[in-house]
Parts: sequence; C-alpha cells; structure tokens
Amino acid sequence: MAEKKIRVLVAKPGLDGHDRGAKVVARSFRDAGFEVIYTGLRQTPEQIVAAAVQEDVDVVAMSLLSGAHGTLMPKVVNLLKEQGAGDKLVIGGGVIPDDDIPALLEAGIAAVYTPGTPTSEPIEFIKANVK
Repeated sequence: MAEKKIRVLVAKPGLDGHDRGAKVVARSFRDAGFEVIYTGLRQTPEQIVAAAVQEDVDVVAMSLLSGAHGTLMPKVVNLLKEQGAGDKLVIGGGVIPDDDIPALLEAGIAAVYTPGTPTSEPIEFIKANVK
C-alpha cells in the first residue's frame, strides 16, 4: 500500500499581495512529495481554518510579509483549536523580525522561517513532525 502523502495548506493571510515566496515554497513542498493546497492571496484566518479543516491537511503553512504576523498567525492557531483541529502542525514564514519569533512560538506556531532559509529546512521539519 502506498504511503499517505503529507497534506499541506499554504496560506497567505491578511492584505499582503505578494505571493512569490509562498508559490516557491508550495512548489518545493510539492517537489518533496507533499500534497499541496494553496489558498491564494488575502485570506482571513477564518477562511484558512475552514480550508484546513475541509481539506483535512496535516500542516498549515502561512506566509506573511505585511507585518500582521503577531495577530493573524496566532488567530489561526486559536481558531484551529476551536474547530477541534488543534493537532495540525502550524508553521509560518516571511518577513518577520527576530524579536517577534519567540512570541509566535509561544502562541503555537511550531516553526518560523525568515527570508534566505533554504526550503529544505521546513521540508525536513514537516517530515520530522507529522506522524
């Protein structure tokens, strides 16, 4: 029997209109053998969580460049918990100041990736943390 593919939702929360990085990450995830669902631009936390639950993903990967990471990423984590989907691995990336990363980790974001991170890092993190 074929091994179940890891399902990853790549999401762009908020008003950020730049998605090149998210598309590069989505393609690298796909190339690594993951099944990728891309939400498109300007998604609300509610839309992201609804898609994550509907698609039964293992991972929610958010990309944010707008500066709203401190609000939007934790909101997604909290909404997932409210929907009974708090077991999903949530990771984030984008232009995020180093000083903001500890608060995101404390809020339930499992890992945060900043510009210049090799795509192999989140791929290996996902493989190591999705059962």
